[in-house]
Amino acid sequence: MEKIASFTINHLTLMPGIYVSRRDVTPSGDELTTFDVRMTAPNREAAISPEALHTIEHLAATYLRNHPEWASRVVYWGPMGCCTGSYLIMQGRLESADIVELMRETFRFIADYEGDVPGATARDCGNYTFMDLPAAKAAARKYLDTTLERITPDRLKYPL
Repeated sequence: MEKIASFTINHLTLMPGIYVSRRDVTPSGDELTTFDVRMTAPNREAAISPEALHTIEHLAATYLRNHPEWASRVVYWGPMGCCTGSYLIMQGRLESADIVELMRETFRFIADYEGDVPGATARDCGNYTFMDLPAAKAAARKYLDTTLERITPDRLKYPL
């Protein structure tokens, strides 16, 4: 079986950043861009707890799907199984640099969030108690302060 493209990225050198993971064309001709929103250095930094990543998922998805400029282009936001970041799928042929400010806004929203996590009820979520808002806020603040607020071009393209 052929190795999928995302498994060909050297995770020993990958750093936190925003990377175009893949591009796909739907049967109707729409182009989709999948972004690797990498919050930690894989295999070198601690992964984000699954509870924090689940909380980030709820907050980011809510924020992005209500964004006045980008909402109509957001297809999906969801956590990586390795707990080192999330995937964002957007309509259109986009580059990482195109969404830096959107990611800054999203992670500021998460880092500063107060109140009940959207969708964190038994009626709305299949595992609603599997949340950790303080850890989600801390992970978002760290990513914002150490990566997004000072992102460099090498953090916008996968390393060779």
